[in-house]
Amino acid sequence: MKKLGILLCCGCFSLPVFAQHYRIDHKLQRRLEALVKPFQGTVGIYVHKLGTNKEAAIHADSLFPTASMIKVAIQAVIFQRIADSQLQYHQNLLYRDSLYYPGVDILGMAKDSTQIELSKVVMLMITESDNTAALWLQSLAGGGKAINQWLADHGYQYYRVNTRTPGREAAYRQYGWGQTTPREMARFLVQLRKGEIISPAASERMYRNLCHIYWDDVALSQIPPYVQAASKQGAVDDSRSEVVLVNAPHGDYVFCVDTKNIADQSWTHNNAAWELIRQVSALLWHYFEPHDHWRTPAGYERFMQE
Repeated sequence: MKKLGILLCCGCFSLPVFAQHYRIDHKLQRRLEALVKPFQGTVGIYVHKLGTNKEAAIHADSLFPTASMIKVAIQAVIFQRIADSQLQYHQNLLYRDSLYYPGVDILGMAKDSTQIELSKVVMLMITESDNTAALWLQSLAGGGKAINQWLADHGYQYYRVNTRTPGREAAYRQYGWGQTTPREMARFLVQLRKGEIISPAASERMYRNLCHIYWDDVALSQIPPYVQAASKQGAVDDSRSEVVLVNAPHGDYVFCVDTKNIADQSWTHNNAAWELIRQVSALLWHYFEPHDHWRTPAGYERFMQE
């Protein structure tokens, strides 16, 4: 039986070194706690307005499934291999139908022996969240063990690949493809934004990829379409999550909403976890841009992705 309810944490945990100088934004903290209180499932939230020393955190250092958010780390290690001259961004790869992962992926529709540029495989993994592309790139990155070593070497204690990774079988059974915390997931996007991952040029290319997300019907739907935002979602039956860094007019802010053990496991656009992520995103936009009067237009639901 799945547990219902949420666990709230208001600065009661031991913060990682990189975040120890931050203080809780108590007004925002109260509003987030009130928002998530009725949710049936476990919620983790981390919010930080860049350039300030304030944050809001709910269960922000607990582990959650990444689902497709693990693709942010896969992309980074592919770029590390490019930086080390082991791969080239525009090199041609040979797709074989043995790589196909069942689903509705675009890459999986390709014919056996199709040639495709590495850059386009990366684009499909990030923009379309193509699983066939992601598992192929995970292999090209050296596998889950190599990706996890890269994450550990770069100060990530919890963000890890589990699937197809020797020694991670128990973690895979619990968390699926990967695992992370809201704080670490948000930190990754901040480091990309600052040009700190691999190199400024590599960080910028990866950040641009994350600004071209096809699946823009959850958190991104609550941010004006003329405002740039980098994001990545993750979704499986009992977990829906999203990390977003918004290049807002009055200063960038980053947030991650993770869920697990959710009661509503439907795949309709009004799934309770997706609705919660939309509500958090809308709250944050108007909190950090209080004089902006944009709202999601009536009838937008007709054009949501499915």
